[in-house]
Amino acid sequence: MTRVAVLGGGITGVTTAYALVKRGMDVTLIERHRYAAMETSYANGGQLSASHAEVWNHKATIWNALKWMARRDAPLLLHPWPSWHKLSWFAQFLAAMPDYERNTIATARMAIAAREHLFAWAQAENIAFDHRRAGILHVYRDKAGFERAAGVSRLLARGGLQRRAVTLAEMRAIEPALTGDFYGGYYTDSDSTGDIHKFTSGLADACARLGVACNYGQEVTALAREHGKVRVSMGGDSTLFDAVVICAGTASRAMAASLGEHVNVYPVKGYSITVQLDDAASRAAAPKVSLLDDATKLVSSRLGEDRLRVAGTAEFNGVNHDIRADRIRPLLAWVEQCFPDVNTSKVIPWAGLRPMLPAMLPKVGPGKAPGVYYNTGHGHLGWTLAAATAEMVAEAVASSSAANR
Repeated sequence: MTRVAVLGGGITGVTTAYALVKRGMDVTLIERHRYAAMETSYANGGQLSASHAEVWNHKATIWNALKWMARRDAPLLLHPWPSWHKLSWFAQFLAAMPDYERNTIATARMAIAAREHLFAWAQAENIAFDHRRAGILHVYRDKAGFERAAGVSRLLARGGLQRRAVTLAEMRAIEPALTGDFYGGYYTDSDSTGDIHKFTSGLADACARLGVACNYGQEVTALAREHGKVRVSMGGDSTLFDAVVICAGTASRAMAASLGEHVNVYPVKGYSITVQLDDAASRAAAPKVSLLDDATKLVSSRLGEDRLRVAGTAEFNGVNHDIRADRIRPLLAWVEQCFPDVNTSKVIPWAGLRPMLPAMLPKVGPGKAPGVYYNTGHGHLGWTLAAATAEMVAEAVASSSAANR
């Protein structure tokens, strides 16, 4: 039986471990925290959003980054001090701009494929994760943003996703609680939302029931190729595996480097708040349909009856987990503006580091060294894409294992 180590216990690592063990592999999941899904998979925006598949390698992103550089509360904040990592990442980001259309279409296709697997796994393993299939509504505050979205919709359609333009009146009918001055929107009824932490934790429990050895609280200290296998060291112990799959988020870059490979993942920090809807008035005033506000780059998801998750912003500031008040404040202000009758006296702030690759597509499949595989670099779409990329990498490991028998 093929022995495989999966490095990382977030959404990509746990889905990968599940896809591998379902293929009859001997799987060990290694995670540095005491539990699964304690970093970037803890409190994201909640959207399973094929409609958000547009990659960022576009001139509009560059213009916004420069325009907002002086604003501490900017939706996209690029800290000006340089590092080799940041400079090399942005050089590759610019080089990928000609692939903007192709990569957006490819991402949409992956997102659609992921739904089938994720929904089936949740049903098979009886995982409750506040799943809400009410669609996602993109809202635009001006004509220019709305018209640009029409071009994005055409790209998404080439990837197999249909989202339709809606008037202001139709927006109000889809989400009556929304207030504010908007021009129009786009609605994707096939998208949905759910709690990433609940799902990942539930799937991790399913992995353990199926025989995955879940090694929590274990830091990987070294990786090395040895006699056609891969040695994984954790503290004073080390084990040889037939294969390893690196699903370690922002730590993937260092792990790849230790094996002689360059995987240019950059940590792009995002923030969220979870508003506790403890009173009936707030529960009635909060949105039930998931939203994406293009002007503020914020998303919202209703998680169950008593929680509203609002998330967004992108901060290029290296490995930094600080929760900054000036970055949280715009999220709170957005709730107060768009849903003024929601009580915001009980709010839980959070920050996480999205593992982003310059071309905005995840690295999935075999690396340069035999026995080394990757499922990392999903950026802001880890929750949306993970079930598809887990299947892809598990199939690659299984095919290689069969060929080597």
